Amino acid sequence: MKKDDAAGKTRRQIYEEKLRRRSLLIAGTSTVFAFLAVVVLVPLAPGWEKVKASFFNREVFVETFPKLLDAFLIDVMIFVWCAPAITALGLLIALARDVQSPALFPLRIFGAFYTDIFRGVPVVLTVYLIGFGIPGLGLPRPFNSPYIWGSLALILTYSAYVAEIFRSGIEAVHKSQRSAAQSLGLTDGDTMRFVILPQAIRQVIPSQMNMFIALQKDVALLSFIGPVEIFRQAGVFKSLMANFTPYVGAALIFLAVTVPATRYADYLLAKQNKERS
Repeated sequence: MKKDDAAGKTRRQIYEEKLRRRSLLIAGTSTVFAFLAVVVLVPLAPGWEKVKASFFNREVFVETFPKLLDAFLIDVMIFVWCAPAITALGLLIALARDVQSPALFPLRIFGAFYTDIFRGVPVVLTVYLIGFGIPGLGLPRPFNSPYIWGSLALILTYSAYVAEIFRSGIEAVHKSQRSAAQSLGLTDGDTMRFVILPQAIRQVIPSQMNMFIALQKDVALLSFIGPVEIFRQAGVFKSLMANFTPYVGAALIFLAVTVPATRYADYLLAKQNKERS
């Protein structure tokens, strides 16, 4: 393949660089035009002034945003104590579905039944059933707290999804790994602990990251049963001020957390794909 004497590059490399520059130029131009179309055309809509006053009121935003941040700390706290419990329970359910011993077959049935139930019922319905049902038994404080039972609803639901992700990682490890470990004298438990699980967990980290990003958003569902977290606080401000701007503020706070986390999950996935290729 001939080379360009001035740049020391092949004609193929020069052609590919030209294509990349052309693609970047087209992408940048189309993005600018799309942005300008939104900025210019939306304000021309007949009802824009009413929408602007209801959803993008500067005074309401400045007044309510600090209090929304305080309420968001409750979301963070619920997430912090739910995430480890979801991980542990999800891993146990995945291991139950993978047991090989015939004597432990009931565990496999339980694991399948558990994931079918909690993946089949919508999260908000589980929150309602547990969040209102269990306190309805008349339990004394603090065992009637909506924080406890709302968190339990999230843990039960998300652990079912996390279990399936763990199980997919376990099944992705080639069976020869298990056979090789057993040929070395490792027990089934040691094989799972030292050979299968380290590989499985490494493979499913990006997928689990996406699940926990979804969990951070779904914490807002607990507002339906009592906790005054950010979504409920925004609703309170909306009612007091007859304005929807607090919901926009709440959305911005969620985006400030979830967008970086999503980009990090994408980075992990791209890194994983690069290592496999």
